[in-house]
Amino acid sequence: MNISVKGDYALHAIFDLSVQKQGEPVKIAEIARRQKIPQKFLELILAGLKQAGFVESRRGAEGGYLLARPPEAITVGEVVRFVEGDKTAHGRKHEPDDPLAETWERVDRAISDVIDRTSFAELGRNWRDRKSRYVPNWEI
Repeated sequence: MNISVKGDYALHAIFDLSVQKQGEPVKIAEIARRQKIPQKFLELILAGLKQAGFVESRRGAEGGYLLARPPEAITVGEVVRFVEGDKTAHGRKHEPDDPLAETWERVDRAISDVIDRTSFAELGRNWRDRKSRYVPNWEI
């Protein structure tokens, strides 16, 4: 499955919001810095994610963006489909007489199964676990 830069940035933005303290708005500049996303592009992405109901915004000095739903209730699959549309894994339509059509359909189902079962809460837990296992050892 090919994910566009916009799709990748959208996933990283949702991920960033999912690992922050829930209920507290996060400034666009902070997300952009942590996720290495150009801020102007991130503004457009977040506006689209807001329209889709993934995030909400708060105005003012203490404003910013936050998830509109708990991270457990947002899957990678639904964000990908919103940003990228409902593309197939290999980027082609299935032709009925294609000898590989059945194989490609199985690939598409497998990918969908993984991304539809992966919530941002799970991604956050896995990320925190990996970070906590790595302890630099400065002993020589």
